[in-house]
Amino acid sequence: MHEPTHKPSADFLEALTRLSRKLRTAFNARLLEHGLTYPRGRALLRLAQRPGMTQSELACELELEKPTLVRMLDRMAEIDLIRREPDPNDRRANIIVLTDHGRVQAQLVQRLGADLRKDFFACTDIESLRAAVELMEAVSERIDRQSNEGRDHHA
Repeated sequence: MHEPTHKPSADFLEALTRLSRKLRTAFNARLLEHGLTYPRGRALLRLAQRPGMTQSELACELELEKPTLVRMLDRMAEIDLIRREPDPNDRRANIIVLTDHGRVQAQLVQRLGADLRKDFFACTDIESLRAAVELMEAVSERIDRQSNEGRDHHA
């Protein structure tokens, strides 16, 4: 027998998945109008938010395999969005630095994101948004806890 939360939680997950896909598609369309892609836009945002990241840290942040990230960074360097500099703390690592052009593009991505939020969330009740965020964070924490417990059992 299913517990009482089965149907609402299934509906929530389906709606969340659908919304995530639609928001990504809408954001990607806005980025493409400016010659950017969704993955590059995300990378620009992360690099603007956390200057001095290594390639490994960025790969982790973006949840990308290192070879995929390297190809993307190669292309971003070719079009003057980033440059790689040796990490003074680890000679095996590179720090990814936004170029002047990269900083301008990161600001553009931030503006496009703000416009997207304004367009799609302006009429949304703030308390409903906060409650949704709290719910997602609570579920995320449960997933993290369960993942950590699973690793502890296998160690």
